[in-house]
Amino acid sequence: MMADTLPHPEGMSLGKVYLVGAGPGDPGLLTLKGKTLLECADVVLFDALVSPEILALINPQAERIHVGKRRGRHSRFQGEINQLLIQKAQAHSVVVRLKGGDPFVFGRGGEELEDLVTAGISTEIVPGITAGIAVPAYAGIPLTHRHHSSSVTFVTGHEQAGKYRPAVNWRALAQGSETIVIYMGIHNLHHIVSELQQGGLSPQTPIALIRWGTRPEQEELIGTLKTILSQMETVQFEAPAIAVIGSVVQLHDTLNVCRPLMFNCLMV
Repeated sequence: MMADTLPHPEGMSLGKVYLVGAGPGDPGLLTLKGKTLLECADVVLFDALVSPEILALINPQAERIHVGKRRGRHSRFQGEINQLLIQKAQAHSVVVRLKGGDPFVFGRGGEELEDLVTAGISTEIVPGITAGIAVPAYAGIPLTHRHHSSSVTFVTGHEQAGKYRPAVNWRALAQGSETIVIYMGIHNLHHIVSELQQGGLSPQTPIALIRWGTRPEQEELIGTLKTILSQMETVQFEAPAIAVIGSVVQLHDTLNVCRPLMFNCLMV
């Protein structure tokens, strides 16, 4: 058994909650530990971007609860999800919170874990491969390269009210890293591109937008800070996507022949 099934002291929960990273989409990138937990779970609470192939690994007898968030379409508020995890752990042995990518990289895993620990719930983190690393790799874009980049910054492009700070300082980032990887930045890309150029990045700086990364339907749009917005409009490029900015994007044309899946390349 992967969860403690012995009686707990009064006030403690029976079960255990596992925060499992599902990776970016390709089921081959799911960890063996994550797969084992899905196969023996009593309850699985899963996000919107977890791929169908990974959901198919869930124990057929398990209760499945969709708690995903997409822009403008929240099935549940974060506080509700946290309370639901606590409730399920009080009734079941193995509760899996299945999150796209890695729970601790822009995945709100820390928020969920805080509430679980406060409630006295037994928990465990099972890391996943984050999209910011895997998706560029599947597009033939190394984030570091001795001739291009020795520094990488991972940043969210989605600003939320009530954060610990008001906004990402994009102008400072322009000079602070040779490669910038942006999660959830498509809807704010006009502002981001403008701020990066105001911070000193050349309009000719390469940028790659990668949609549905590591999945068979992966799409890639390659341009520069000067051209990318018009390219997006031409092909009606939409989220979800990762953006990679920096000279490493130039390696895409040479290295994407090594990628493991078929994909659609958007030519503009």
